[in-house]
Amino acid sequence: MSSFHSTRAGRGRVAAAVAAAGLLATLLTAGPAAATPDPGDLAPGGGSRQDAGIVEGREIAPGEIPGQDEIVHSKNIKHLANVPLAESATINTDLAFQGKYAYAGNYNGFTIYDIANPRAPKTVSQVLCPGGQNDISVHGDLLFLSTDSSRSDDSCTSVTQPATEKSSWEGIKIFDIKDKKNPKYIKSVETNCGSHTHTLVPDGRDIYVYVASYSPNEAFPDCKPPHDGISVVKVPKKAPTKAAVVAFPVLFPDGGNPGGPTNPGVSKTTGCHDITVLPSKNLAAGACMGDGILFDISRPEQPRVIDRVQDNVNFAFWHSATFNERADKVVFTDELGGGGGATCNEATGPDRGADGIYDITGRGDQRKLAFRSYFKIPRHQADTENCVAHNGSLVPVGGGRDIMVQAWYQGGVSVWDFTDSARPKEIGYFERGPLTTDALGLGGSWSAYYYNGHIYSNDIAKGFDVLRLDDWRTESAKWVWMDRLNVQTQPEYR
Repeated sequence: MSSFHSTRAGRGRVAAAVAAAGLLATLLTAGPAAATPDPGDLAPGGGSRQDAGIVEGREIAPGEIPGQDEIVHSKNIKHLANVPLAESATINTDLAFQGKYAYAGNYNGFTIYDIANPRAPKTVSQVLCPGGQNDISVHGDLLFLSTDSSRSDDSCTSVTQPATEKSSWEGIKIFDIKDKKNPKYIKSVETNCGSHTHTLVPDGRDIYVYVASYSPNEAFPDCKPPHDGISVVKVPKKAPTKAAVVAFPVLFPDGGNPGGPTNPGVSKTTGCHDITVLPSKNLAAGACMGDGILFDISRPEQPRVIDRVQDNVNFAFWHSATFNERADKVVFTDELGGGGGATCNEATGPDRGADGIYDITGRGDQRKLAFRSYFKIPRHQADTENCVAHNGSLVPVGGGRDIMVQAWYQGGVSVWDFTDSARPKEIGYFERGPLTTDALGLGGSWSAYYYNGHIYSNDIAKGFDVLRLDDWRTESAKWVWMDRLNVQTQPEYR
C-alpha cells in the first residue's frame, strides 16, 4: 500500500484571520504562551528578501548570533543553490518531490522546479492559486493542494471572504500535472474547517487523503464544534474528478486536551494539525494541537487510535510527527508561538518549542508512546527571529541509526541524530542571520527535507535553497534513490 518506491543501491487553519499586529503583540508580551496557528497573514520580515548569489558561509562560535542576512553553516554542509522568492509568491511553505521535480507551495499557489542538476534548479512553472497555506503533495499525475483560508469560491481567482458566510469555501484542490509546464486544475473537495494540511494514503485503485484542520467556531456554518476528527477524501486514481469526502472519523470521543485554563499555555484539541502515515506498517502518528496520537490505518476509511499522549508542561501545540526507519520511535514537534514567535532564545529554554522523542513500546493494540527526551537546536537565535521546531524528514541512513533534517524557521536547517532517544544531538546546520535587527520579523526555512542525496529547503522570504551534506554518519543515505517523496507519507527505505 506504500506510495513510495525507493532502492538502496548495492544492497508539509489559519481558521480565523489573525491580525499581524495582534499576533506579534501576543508573542512579544506572553510568558508561557499558548500556540497560535502557522504565520498565515503575517508578511515576511524586512531586510533583503532575495540572495544576490551563493556566498560561502562560515561556522559560528558558541553563543554567537550571525549578522543580518549573514549565511553560516557547519563544515559538513555546503550551500549549492538558491532560487529567490518569486514575485508572485508571498510566503513559501511545504515541499513535495517526484522524479527530477520539486513542488513548492506558497500562500499564492505553487512552483514546480526541475532539480535534475541540484546546483542549478530551474523554474518550470508557477501556478497562481491563492489560499493559505497551500500544503502540497503529489502522486502520479495528480497534485493536491490544501486551502485553509476562507475563500469566495473554489476557483484560483477567488478572494478572501469571511468564514461566517455559508457560501465561503475551503478544502482540497486537485491538479493534473502531466504537463509540468501547464498544470490543470481539475477538481475541488470542500472539507469542514478547510484543510490546513493533508496526508496521502494510497490504497490500490484509490488514494485516500487525510485532511487535518482545526479551530471550529459556532459562527462558522461549515466549521462548527465539535470538530474532533479528520475528513477522509477518497480519490479514484482513474477518475480523480469523482473525489469526495467519504468519512469523518472521530479521534477524540472525549474531546481531547481541554487546554487552558485546565492546562495553562496548552492548546485545546479541536482537530489535528498534521498526520504522518507509514503505509508499510499500517501505522500513523497524529499531531493534534494538545494531543499526540498513534493509530492503525489498516482500514483507511476507519483509522483507529491505539495510544494517546499529552505533555502539559512543555508542549503548547503538537504540530507534526516523524517515524524513524524501524518504526519504533516518533518525533513530535511543538510549534510554540505558531511559527511567528522568537522561541529559540535563552529565555524560552531548551524544552519548549522543541521536538519530543517518543519510543514505541509493546506490540499491536498494546503499543504505547513512551517519552524519552527533548531536542532543540543548541544555537540561540535573536529576539527578532521567529524560530521553533517545524517541518523535517529522515535522512535514510539505515543501519539502526536515526538522523533527521529539520526546518526551524529563522533558526535555519538542522541535521540531528536521535539514535539514542535520550541523548539527541545536532550534527550539522545551515542558517541565515536575522532578517531584521530592530523588530520581530517573519522568515526562515518552513520545510527542509532530504531527497536523493541533497537537502532542499523552502525559505519563507529567501526562496528555494539546495544544500549538500557530507558527513560519515550520513554517507549511506546517498545510496538511497526515491522516485517520489511526500514527507507525510513515509516510505519504507529498505
